Formats: sequence, structure tokens, C-alpha cells
Amino acid sequence: MRLVTLVYRNITRRKVRSALTISGMAVAVAAVVALVGIADGFKRSFLDLYQGHGIDIVVVRARAADRMSAELDQSIGAKIAALDGVDSVDPVLLDVVSLEELGPVGVVVQGLESTGHMAREQGLVAGRALTPEDHRAVLLGRILAANLGKDVGDEIEIYEDEKFQVVGVYDRNNIFENGAMVVPLTELQRMLDQQGQVTAFNVAVDRGRGPAAIPRVLGEIQSLGVGASAMATENYVATDAKIQIARAMAWSTSAIALVIGAIGMLNTMIIAVFERTSEIGILRAIGWRQSRIVRMILMESSMLAILGGMIGTLVALAMTYVLSRAPATNGLVSGRVSPPVIVQGILIAVLIGIVGAIYPALRAARLPPTVALRQQV
Repeated sequence: MRLVTLVYRNITRRKVRSALTISGMAVAVAAVVALVGIADGFKRSFLDLYQGHGIDIVVVRARAADRMSAELDQSIGAKIAALDGVDSVDPVLLDVVSLEELGPVGVVVQGLESTGHMAREQGLVAGRALTPEDHRAVLLGRILAANLGKDVGDEIEIYEDEKFQVVGVYDRNNIFENGAMVVPLTELQRMLDQQGQVTAFNVAVDRGRGPAAIPRVLGEIQSLGVGASAMATENYVATDAKIQIARAMAWSTSAIALVIGAIGMLNTMIIAVFERTSEIGILRAIGWRQSRIVRMILMESSMLAILGGMIGTLVALAMTYVLSRAPATNGLVSGRVSPPVIVQGILIAVLIGIVGAIYPALRAARLPPTVALRQQV
């Protein structure tokens, strides 16, 4: 009998126990792929937000613990724009509000200059863009407009007694932007009582200056000595505290599920070896080497782990898709899980399968052939 055939029969011989082991592994892998995938989606969407607008550098207040609540003097933008190689500078003021129609879900409000690079590139699907003459006007992302049931011409109360008219709806193919809104910068400064203050400057560098242009502009911004910190967009996103916390929480929660899955695999393989003591002894008696016994046990656990990993991945993909369409999380969770996260989940499943079977496999390999005779008596 071929080894693969024997492994298959050993797994299917105890269908209920194998199904439970596969289910435990599936839950562990689903937790990893779903949670890490969602955290990875946050980072990917955040980076796409900047790269989609051609932003190369983000300038924020130096050593700010919470970048969203940090403030910079708007006049710094003129100094940055005067640097050689800078193509455009967009000041932006950010805030997060809770709208009555959406409950406790936070909505990002972006204050932008109507003549700025970002305001002109909103990808309108309805209505028009902001103009310098606009005051109480707002652009809604496609997802936010759908969740609020608002269209061009409707009114929305952003802050208490602060009603704005929807003049346009945009689609940027980015969950963060599509779940946010854009208002004139001066209006948001007025409502927040932060006249002349911004959260950050989004800087686009002249790409015709070559690959060294971005590092050079970064250094020149830092040398301005205006209390600001300049970072390339990739570095800015990678070091964002909220992204790091989301990823840490995802792995912390997943680790619990992985430990449970590993214990379940270990328990299953130990029981399997105990029940098949006589069979393993006979295999040793007819000439099976210890290495082949080990290989058989590891193949059984790996097959269970792979099946669990595949099922768990499918469950995770379904979960993230449902969450991306649910009203409470629509605009927050991306429905796409990147292939590296999926591969990572499968590899973790295989690793757990191998680690969980090492002890039972070694124990089985060390059984002397005489054990079979004692079990048969």
C-alpha cells in the first residue's frame, strides 16, 4: 500500500474527529486571514489615498503623538511651495465627526482649498466640484452618500446648527475617501476655531527631476526649521499609530486562535497515535523505518491543516466581503484580501500542523515492534 493511500485512509477512518480538527484549524486560519487582511487593507487603502493623488511627501507637526489632531501654521505651505522641485502643496485640515444618521461611526471631514490639486481630482460621479465662491458646500464620497441616502442638492448637518448643501458626489475607488466628505478649508477652520491652522501639507514633487528629487526635497523641508516633520508617503503610512495598533490587535487576537488550533492538532495526533499503537508496531515489525513512520504522521497532520487552512481562508474571504457591505462597516473595511495574506494564512496552517504533530510522530517512530505483539495478546 502506498504511503499517501494509507495517510488518506487514516484520516477518513475517524471522520468526526478529523472534521473537528479541520474545523478548529479553519477557525484559527479564518481569524488570521480576516483580521490581518482587514488591517492590511487599512494600510493599503491609506497608501492608495496618497499615491492616487500623486502625493510624494506628507508634512505634519514634528513629534506629534496624534497626527490627525496636530496643527501646523498654514503659512508654512508657501515656504514649502517655494522650494526647488516642488510641484504642488495642498494644505489639509482633518476632523472626525459622528453623524446622527450613522450612529457612533466616525466620518472623516477633509478641509481642502477648492483650487488645490486634491480638490480638483475628486472623480465626480454627480454634481460639481468646489469653487472659491463656495462656503457651506460639501462633497460626499460615494459610500458615505449611499449610507446617508443623500444626493446632490440635499442638506447635511455636519456640526450642530452647521448645515451644508451637497454639491457633488465623488468616487475615488478608495474606501477611506469614499467614506469621507470634503468641505472648503476656510469653513472647516471656522467651525473648529482653527483659523490659519492645518493638519498637514500634501506635497507632490516634480517627477522630471529624477529619483533623487524626493529625498532632496525632504531634506530641504526639514531644514526649514518650522517645527514640521516631512516623510515620504510610504514611511508616513507605515509609521501611522492607528495602522500599527490595528495590525498589532489583529495579530494579538489571531494568536489566541492559533494556539487553540495548535492544541487541537496536538491532541488529535496524540490520540491517533495511541489508538494505532498496534498498527504502528506491526509496520515497524515488517520493516518500516522510523523516518517513514514520522513522515506518515506529519503527512496526516499536514493534510488536516491544509484542508482547515483552505476552508478557513474561504470563510475569511466571505467574512470580509460581508463586512465591506454591512452598513456599520461599509467604507471602513475593504472587501479585498491581498494574496500575500492568504498565502501567509495557509503557511501558518501547515506550520501548526507540523509543529502539532512532531511529538506524536517521534513517539510513534520510537515504538518497538514488540509492542504490536503485546497489544495483540
